[in-house]
Amino acid sequence: MTERIVVVGAALLDGDRLLAARRSAPPDLAGRWELPGGKVEPGERPEEALVRELREELGVTAEAMERVPGEWPLRPPYVLHVWTARLRPGSPAPAPLEDHDALRWLTSDEIWDVDWLDQDVPAVRETITRLGTSAR
Repeated sequence: MTERIVVVGAALLDGDRLLAARRSAPPDLAGRWELPGGKVEPGERPEEALVRELREELGVTAEAMERVPGEWPLRPPYVLHVWTARLRPGSPAPAPLEDHDALRWLTSDEIWDVDWLDQDVPAVRETITRLGTSAR
């Protein structure tokens, strides 16, 4: 059996808004939107990986809050786990530093205005359902 590698995605929240990040690389994902995050490194807890990835990709100081139930397959051997997160007081505003060229705070009415990566759609659906907003 192939070992699974966990990728953590951040449902970064600001009140009732969710942050979406537009990929700039690799070419086959560029222009599509995702929940920011990345791979959990060996010996790292998922919550720690989430905080690290948000610092590296967006330049923010964040804290993981709670895991969104579910696990979504990416390309083998990767699986996506999503955590809600929020910016810590005094954190800089998010900026697209690594792997992204744009960021967008989406209200519940705007969630489906962006072209989400196919593999992120079920995770976004579950996240917004848990937050009590409307899912398509």
